[in-house]
Formats: sequence, C-alpha cells, structure tokens
Amino acid sequence: MRIEQLGDGDPEVAIVGSIHGDEPCGRDGIEAVLADPPAVERPVKFIIANEAALQENKRYLDTDLNRSFPGDADSESRETRLAATITSELRDCTVLSLHSTQSYDGMFALVDELTPEMEALCSVLSVDAVVQTKGANEGRMIATVDSVLEVECGYQGSAEAAENAAQVIREFLAATGVTAESPPQRETSLPVFQLGEPIPKAAANQYEVFVRNFEPVPEGDPVAAADDKTIVAEEPFHPVLLSAYGYEDVFGFTADRIGMLD
Repeated sequence: MRIEQLGDGDPEVAIVGSIHGDEPCGRDGIEAVLADPPAVERPVKFIIANEAALQENKRYLDTDLNRSFPGDADSESRETRLAATITSELRDCTVLSLHSTQSYDGMFALVDELTPEMEALCSVLSVDAVVQTKGANEGRMIATVDSVLEVECGYQGSAEAAENAAQVIREFLAATGVTAESPPQRETSLPVFQLGEPIPKAAANQYEVFVRNFEPVPEGDPVAAADDKTIVAEEPFHPVLLSAYGYEDVFGFTADRIGMLD
C-alpha cells in the first residue's frame, strides 16, 4: 500500500485506487493528479491499495480485497491484513474509491445508501447513473467504512478509464472543498437504481449477453447465454455490471430504477 498526502494536517478526505490489481485506472488517475497537484484548501490523502497485485496484474493474490473488509490484522491472507490497515486509514474520512469494469465504458457511481451527503457528491460528478447497493455489500469497503463513494471509471485496463479516474478525482476534490474549484454543473438528472439479485452464470465454454447496462429489459426477453442455454428475464429489470466474462459465476445483477437525482 502506498499513501501520499496533499496539504498539512489530518485528512478527512481520501482517494483510494486499485483495490484490485487488475484495475490500474485508480493508480493511474491518482498519479496523474499528483503529477500536476492542485492547490488545496484542506488536506487529502491518496491510497494506492493493492500494489503487490498491481505488479502481477492480478485481481488479488490471496483473497479478494474488496470482499475482505473490515479485515483482520492477524490473518494469514495478505489482503485480509491489508483490509484492516485500509479500514484504519480511512476512519472518519469521506472516501472516493476508484474501480473499472468489463461491462460499461462510461462512469457510474455506487453507494451503500443514497444519503444527503452522497446525493450532493454524486450530483456534481461526471457519472451516468447512481447505484444504491445496500443489502449486497458483504465484505466490501463501501459497507464497512462510513461515507464511501465508489466510481466505476470505464473499461478495465483502458486509457479512457485512467483519464476518467483523474477527472473524477478532481471533481471530487472540488465537491469536498479540498480545492477551491467550483464543481461542474450538471445539465441532466441522474437515474438512480437499487441493486437487486445476481444473474447466475453456469459453467460453459462461451458466454454472450444480449442487453445493455442500465437499459430496461422487459419480462420474457433473452438476457444472456451460457453455450446454448439462454437466460430469459422472469420479470422486468435494469441490468447493472452485466458482462460475458467480468465475473466467474454471475453475469451481473438485476436492478430497479427507483428515481432521479437532480
């Protein structure tokens, strides 16, 4: 784990990147901002989390770090020990955690619960949607550390995801008063979704998906296929984090659209 800081004092704002070692956009976005650092009004810390996994371009080495929170300092698993250290570092901080996917080329935000604080932050970030994940967060930092906002920055390993990460960091720093910049003004409302059930994926040689993330899927429409077995929507839903090969045992998740954020 690597920690850098801008400004003097004890930070109450933190940026976390590369919880997963195969998602370099967080590290790259942080390094881009530190290479051209803004003037700060209050201190902020930057954490590049899973450096060892980054070096090997693996999601994790022992256990999935983002399923290991709050962690255990005495665990045999390096990621579980690391989770305990990160939890301690983020205590009392408002946190932006940067991720990437194999399912969506734009940016969207995930929150445990859409509190007034999270509403205010999401409303000034360049994201396409907000996903509330409450009830589906076992072992994740978002449910363990108070005031965590996750942003999926684009396709895993892409230059665009790294550029998006740097952009959303600067927006977040403005939104939290770390910098004196004015947050960008959104011209359109943000759709808000509640994450639902996972869409199981059976073992197969080839996978396909037939629907697009965040777009409505009517009951009875084909959703995905594992070899020659097609999954059909049993009821209407909106797909989130849906991809052919992003997860080992699920295609992604169902979600319900629950409102709009101005």
